[in-house]
Formats: sequence, structure tokens, C-alpha cells
Amino acid sequence: MDSAHLTSGMDEHAVVTTRVAERQWHAVADDRVVGRGDASPRPDGRIFISIDTWHCSVFDRLADTMLADLPEPLYTLVDEADVDMTSHWERAGFTTRRREWEYLVPTDPQVTGLGSVPAPPGVTMVAIGEAEQGPLRTLDRTIRDEVEATVGWQEMPAEVLHRPDGVTVPDASKYAAAARSDEYVGLVRLAPVARQPRIGLIAVRSDHHRLGIARALLAHVLGSLHRSGIETASAEVVESNAAATALFEGVGARRAGSNLELVLR
Repeated sequence: MDSAHLTSGMDEHAVVTTRVAERQWHAVADDRVVGRGDASPRPDGRIFISIDTWHCSVFDRLADTMLADLPEPLYTLVDEADVDMTSHWERAGFTTRRREWEYLVPTDPQVTGLGSVPAPPGVTMVAIGEAEQGPLRTLDRTIRDEVEATVGWQEMPAEVLHRPDGVTVPDASKYAAAARSDEYVGLVRLAPVARQPRIGLIAVRSDHHRLGIARALLAHVLGSLHRSGIETASAEVVESNAAATALFEGVGARRAGSNLELVLR
């Protein structure tokens, strides 16, 4: 992660920046590593970069070196509250592409109002850890194809799990699903972060939209967490995703922060 605070005071002429691996750069001064840069290709093909240093001048030197070595477009993520870090990326030529809201989602049905939400007729909920990998992969691939054919997968939350080429849903134990007949039509991915699990993805096949499946899935997952003694979960929602925003805010989720995705074209 990028350093949250940058300070000046280092003689930039004493700093040497070097590419030390295919996707790694170091800034060295007096035989000490004073900054690190990384480039991380995402499954959707985009390259996200990060710089970790305490020194303004080192940040600038690393940024110059990395940008000269890498093809555009390039992307990075910053905490919107970190004005200093945002300004350093902007000085390097990056501009804001989009905002992701971070939500804290209550799990108590008396708070969310989801205690009496039934599954739509003919739809059953498959609990976390009980979904079958084959049907999950089929649904995941269908949803990805639908997204690519419309807004594009790059409009999904930027934190995309890395997976081998052609392999989706590497760990079925992190998923709950909505089943209809002999196939899955909706899914939720839950990252088991200690004390506050993260809802990484909630999606429904396009031909089953507007049936209440996403709300029923959310009710199922949040209810399970509540029964396990977990009071809140977290989720990230792209600002432009009105449906997801309405879904989470409709159950009492509150915004706890935001991240900016910046791009250099």
C-alpha cells in the first residue's frame, strides 16, 4: 500500500532509482532502500501501480522512472481522505477516474429490516461453503460475460482477485448462491476477514434481475453472520452503481470512507 505520509528533506541528487525486477523498482540513497514501487497487472488487463516512501522527492523520482518504463494507461488507488497522497499522484499526471464508497453493513435483522425477506418463488438459498464449484463457475462466467458486454469488467470494484487464466471461483467455500431448478442464478462472495467479513461481490444473472434475488441473498448472508456473532460486514460500491448503492443503503449500511481510482492516459 502507498505510504500515507510523505516528507521532504532528502537530497534528490543522492537518490538512485532502479528497476530491480519485472514489476518492482527501488530508490536507493546511501546504500539504503528509501522507496519502493510496484506494478500489479489485474485480470482485466489493467496495470495498477503503487509507491511506498516517506519522502516527496523520492516519490517523484520513482514515479518518473516507473512511468517511463510502463505502458499507459496506468492506474492507482488512494484513500480519498489522504489529500497529500492524492496530490502527489496528480502531480505525476494522474486524474480521478471514479470513486468507490466503503460501507459498514449491519447484520442484525432488526436493523437491516431483512428478517422477514423471503426468497422469490422457486429460488432457494445455498449457504456459504455449501455451493458447488461447477455451477458457481458457470454462473460466474455468465455474469462476467454480461458485464463485459455492457459496462465492462473495469467498472467493477477495483480489488479483483487474481486467478489463473480461464479459472474463475478458485475457492467455492467463500460463496453463497441462489439456486433455481438445477442451476445457480445469483451469488455472493464473502471474504472471511477477521471480525468484519467483506462482501466482495453480489451479482445476479441478467435474466433474473428485479425478482428480489439480490436482496434475498443479502438477507441470507447477513443473517448467517449475525447468528455467528458478527455485528457488521464491509463492502465497496462504485459511486455510479445506483442499484448497489440503493441495496446497501436500504438495509442501513453507512459510508465509512472512500477510495479514488486514478488513471494516467
